[in-house]
Amino acid sequence: MTNKTNLSVQNVTRRFGGLVAVNEVSFDVQENEIFGVIGPNGAGKTTLFNTITGLIAPTTGKVLYDGQEITNRRPHQIAKFGIARTFQNIRLFGELSALENVAIARHLCTSSGLWSGVLGLTPNEEKQTYDRAWELLELVGLSDRAEVKAKNFSYGDQRRLEIARALALQPKLLLLDEPAAGMNPSEKGQLSDFIRSLRDRFALTILLIEHHVPLVMGLCDRIAVLDFGQLIAIGQPEIVKSDRAVIEAYLGDEG
Repeated sequence: MTNKTNLSVQNVTRRFGGLVAVNEVSFDVQENEIFGVIGPNGAGKTTLFNTITGLIAPTTGKVLYDGQEITNRRPHQIAKFGIARTFQNIRLFGELSALENVAIARHLCTSSGLWSGVLGLTPNEEKQTYDRAWELLELVGLSDRAEVKAKNFSYGDQRRLEIARALALQPKLLLLDEPAAGMNPSEKGQLSDFIRSLRDRFALTILLIEHHVPLVMGLCDRIAVLDFGQLIAIGQPEIVKSDRAVIEAYLGDEG
């Protein structure tokens, strides 16, 4: 991990009418860091992710990536900066194969861009797109089912497919929204090593939301804790785990 700031969230607030979902949250994520965001349900974690990735605009505050402000940019523009994400509620194309799901994301990285991906790639781009998509499926352990429709995968395998699709965007910053959701204990046990291997192999910075506390504590370099939209703690796992406010708001006896 370096000391270079990769992502900077600065006083971000998001209101929905009278509800303050995120309240003046600020933190920096360093290049090649694995940074966790935890907190109770309704704490504002996914709303924060959505403001970073352009799905919603912050009411106030700003987001910088590699020193450039990305606040209020549209999701496809933010993706072009090298930022990709998965979702709490999986968003795959259920009627398309695993290979096709990954290839669609890969179209954004071709020289012709997304619309040529929709309308037709050059033969060379087509081959490169599907070769790379297959390599990513192999990386997440799904290449033997490349032609299977996404809707026929288990929930845990859909999570892995979504990660492969995010990697197809060639990100430098990867946001994972509850990557362990739907996974069995064995799969959760393998997930930490897998995420670390992604960080190292692709020189990624990783920002993740996760409710499985042992996974977060064992995986992340630093952790931010949200409660009712407010940042109540930030630091290394052992420091956060022993913080009285975090114990009372979230960890309980686990703290």
